[in-house]
Amino acid sequence: MVVRSTVRWAATHGAMRLAIRARARAGNPDAEVLVDPGVREDPYAHYERLRTAAPLTGGAFARVSVHHDVCTDVLRSDDFGQIGGSRTEGLPPVLAAALRLAGPRPSVGPIDAPSMLAVDPPEHTRYRRLVTRAFSARAVARLRDRTEAIADELLDDLERRAVANGGRVDLVARYASLLPVTVISEVLGVPVAMREQFLAWGDGATPSLDMGVDLRTHRSVERNLGELDAWFREHLRHLRRSPGEDLLSTLVGTADDDGSGLTEHELLATAALVFGAGFETTVNLVANGAALLFAHPDQRRLLAADPSLWPNAIDEVLRVESPVQRTGRRAKRDTTVHGVPIAEGELVLCLLAGANRDPRVFADPHAFDVTRANARDHVAFSSGIHYCLGAALARMEGEVALRALFQRFPGLAAAGPGRRRRTVVLRGYESLPALVPSLTRTG
Repeated sequence: MVVRSTVRWAATHGAMRLAIRARARAGNPDAEVLVDPGVREDPYAHYERLRTAAPLTGGAFARVSVHHDVCTDVLRSDDFGQIGGSRTEGLPPVLAAALRLAGPRPSVGPIDAPSMLAVDPPEHTRYRRLVTRAFSARAVARLRDRTEAIADELLDDLERRAVANGGRVDLVARYASLLPVTVISEVLGVPVAMREQFLAWGDGATPSLDMGVDLRTHRSVERNLGELDAWFREHLRHLRRSPGEDLLSTLVGTADDDGSGLTEHELLATAALVFGAGFETTVNLVANGAALLFAHPDQRRLLAADPSLWPNAIDEVLRVESPVQRTGRRAKRDTTVHGVPIAEGELVLCLLAGANRDPRVFADPHAFDVTRANARDHVAFSSGIHYCLGAALARMEGEVALRALFQRFPGLAAAGPGRRRRTVVLRGYESLPALVPSLTRTG
């Protein structure tokens, strides 16, 4: 298994890693973001170097765009599809042969078919239809009261910890991560008592979204995905014996062998993806939002004076610090993008974080402004048929979490620099130390 894992890494991430590093040495700004953790601390200046007059420019391994209109059009175009599918597609023959020899990863991954992130219609349409109802606007509205109760419970615990630690707390470990994982666990019927383990598995698996990771990270990803896969297999067996009223029980009820429902592999992929996506990006949204509000006390004062601004503030957080920084599409046929010919099979990378700071769409695009009239025009949730299924849930959770946090602790302040996650596609914090100077509650 170790040999097969190493071969899989060498044929994909290893080869890609060499190519990206070569591009970085040549001064390519996109490649520099991918290989240099220091650059990733604040990648936006590098994204601006890609903002040429041309709709597309050369990235680390594909054509890229930071233009809002170009990214939107690519994401909505029927001429483009997800990058998933054949894992050997686009590889040199020797690498494709090595990857076939090593075999597929034994566990389900978020970017491998039949994950919704890796397939197009009709499969994507079928999978999405099965879970959409749980994330509709009406369903999310019903969840709001419960989310507010969870936030209050977590803030009670945060307050106790602050008292015991001289006012210091880690907002990621004790709040930003726990709120969304608790909510999605209850929605899906997953044991909330395991939320710390789920967070650990999720943290270990998220580098699977990146390209060119090192061998140690690759092995960690495969180990964490394997452990999560094994747990879900056993949990789904339990739900077959004792189903509940939750979404996973409903999905289990659609699984059969006659072709009319989900196959076992499809069930595992859908369940694991919906669960992981249900908290991973929202953790980043809440932590990014807290950090932005620490850095912009004038915006905090605006929100305190007019709480009706909170929904718009969440969209501005999503715009300025996109939890998902980039996504790619593969051309399904020969086509053009804003006059640029694109060959069948060619990759186009949409830098969502760059598109969300397009000066042609957003005035003073690098400024954080909770009153921005068109903040909601961001593409942080992608666009087209792959628009984030949980967008309404993420917005609601972000608003509830941040509003409750700053209303409970109006004097909350940063207690030193946060530590960023090492991932490229997902942007957030591993740790965000904060200080509660006064433990007096406000209404």
